[in-house]
Amino acid sequence: MHVAASSEASAGTGAAGSSRLLPLVIALFFAWGFCTVLVDVLIPKLKATFSLGYAEAMLTQFCFFLAYFVVSIPAALLVSRIGYMRGIVLGLVVMASGCLMFSPAASMGWYPAFLAALFVLAAGITVVQVAANPLAAGLGDPARAHSRLTLAQAFNSFGTMLGPLFGSALILAAGVAEPAPGMDEVALAAFRVEQASHVRLPYMIIAAVLVGLAALCWWLRRSPVPAVHAIRQGDYLRLLGIPRLSLGALSIFLYVGAEVAVGSALVNYLIMVGATGSEHAAGNLIAVYWGLAMVGRFIGSVVLRFVPAGLVLAACAIGAATLGLLAATVLEGTGAAVAILSIGLFNSVMFPTIFTLSIDGLGEDTAGGSGLLCLAIVGGAIVPLLMGLVADHVGLALALLVPVACYACIAAYGLMVRAGILSGRVAVAPAET
Repeated sequence: MHVAASSEASAGTGAAGSSRLLPLVIALFFAWGFCTVLVDVLIPKLKATFSLGYAEAMLTQFCFFLAYFVVSIPAALLVSRIGYMRGIVLGLVVMASGCLMFSPAASMGWYPAFLAALFVLAAGITVVQVAANPLAAGLGDPARAHSRLTLAQAFNSFGTMLGPLFGSALILAAGVAEPAPGMDEVALAAFRVEQASHVRLPYMIIAAVLVGLAALCWWLRRSPVPAVHAIRQGDYLRLLGIPRLSLGALSIFLYVGAEVAVGSALVNYLIMVGATGSEHAAGNLIAVYWGLAMVGRFIGSVVLRFVPAGLVLAACAIGAATLGLLAATVLEGTGAAVAILSIGLFNSVMFPTIFTLSIDGLGEDTAGGSGLLCLAIVGGAIVPLLMGLVADHVGLALALLVPVACYACIAAYGLMVRAGILSGRVAVAPAET
């Protein structure tokens, strides 16, 4: 193992190390949740400013979550060599750099520049997640890992609840305007720069906070944490032979894709069904969606101490699928709004539960398993784009059937884990006779 990693590790986490670092790790969960959910607020603003269709607007999510696919494995390899805390510091610095890129993007009024900024921001979040998820699971009693990670994810949801209120106040409060028909190129460019300028301030504020967090993590970099074992590129093919991990990665892909697809469609869906009359009001309601996820995670952190994790996962996935089906085919007005927003409550425990079920028993392969699971977060790029394409052809309501299908598959994974069908170890081929 690299010297930097070994100096950071200790034989055990220790009570002092856990008590000092767990609140910091929880703050990291809050920070990346806050940054991630701002994309939901950006979508209606950029859609109108650049006259985009649903599929084009979903390129924001595509570029954001594509970073998970590109960066996750290199991030896991890096974290296995430099350690959890140094990896987190690096990730926070990259996140701050991505936030700073929004300023020139706004000055140019150029949509691809916003996509590039989102990619860099998400690349930093990926590095932080690869380190922070297994760190949160390992800071304490292994038997409480499901509960502890769910608690950390509850604060992630607290960030995703406050993020839309922050973004709506600074980005959508001035309204969402489309360019007037017949604008010449000079007037159109000036209009886009003026509208895009509303995006600059919130990301400058976030960049300053992230730099402060990076400095704090650097100061605490020698705190005792679980050991990080070196991994190699070839380990990932071996790890894919573990059914619980490989199907868990697929479930992460589908869950993140479904969660992001629903969140991205909320503003346009709520206006379409007549639940609210303005983008600003609809943007504020996004906080309800993520706030319910926060409430569910606090509840789930207790429930998971007494109820098998696979059973909880299956029940929540079935609940989310049922609500999505009702919102897509039956309900309108207030009823439709209540149904789609309530999906957030059932989303609550899915990510941390899938994550901990997938890495359970991996031991020295935990860092590699975490990298694979973070790689699967690319579902947030693919599923929303697919939903956008469907929405452009059959309408936004019926397009909700895309995340419904995702939730059905996640329910199947939870039931298989509960039934003991999935192995948590690599299958060994029988010896030849």
